[in-house]
Amino acid sequence: MAARSVLDLGCGTGMLLHHAREAGHTGRLVGLDPAEGMLARARRRADIEWIQGDLRTVSLEGPFDLVVMTGHAFQELVTDEHLRGTLAAVRAVLAEDGAFGFETRNPAVRGWENWGLEYGLAIQDPAGSGGVVRMTIEGRPEVRDDLVHTTTRMVGPTWPEGLVTRGALRFLDADALDAALAAAGLTVAERYGDFDRSPLTAASHEIVTIARPA
Repeated sequence: MAARSVLDLGCGTGMLLHHAREAGHTGRLVGLDPAEGMLARARRRADIEWIQGDLRTVSLEGPFDLVVMTGHAFQELVTDEHLRGTLAAVRAVLAEDGAFGFETRNPAVRGWENWGLEYGLAIQDPAGSGGVVRMTIEGRPEVRDDLVHTTTRMVGPTWPEGLVTRGALRFLDADALDAALAAAGLTVAERYGDFDRSPLTAASHEIVTIARPA
């Protein structure tokens, strides 16, 4: 990671920034997330700045050479207001020669159609128990316009009987992403269909975007 200063937006438990520091990054690393439970685990490293909040409202000293949103966090910007506000805030803290990198699932492949049948994920307990949480999607996701609504069950040490949550993810195609970025003063510099930098096609499962100030 060559960027001197990095902001991980929606950093979760901080795995990306932990890895960057362990790999020898010596610059400024900042993780921002709205969930204090996630940040409690992230704060295992004190040589990284951890901030709870929303980029639209927190006071954050920039600029940053690189802003990233990983783990499909971009898809949690489910309203136009949230999307516009977040992208404007990214542009405000991004250096003039900086880059904003994120990935979203490609709506063209309609991956959500199989989630209720095959989706399952094992993660470390975000509540800090040290155990493993199993996440599964119950039933079939419900699609409304560009939003996919899901019901997720988490079972683990903290929730032995299971914790059920309901949420939505937004699926925007490349044209919609480009328009939203342009409205915030950003332009697409690179676009891929996966993390191996393969070209974006209708069959690509990901839309990986590197944007820069326009």
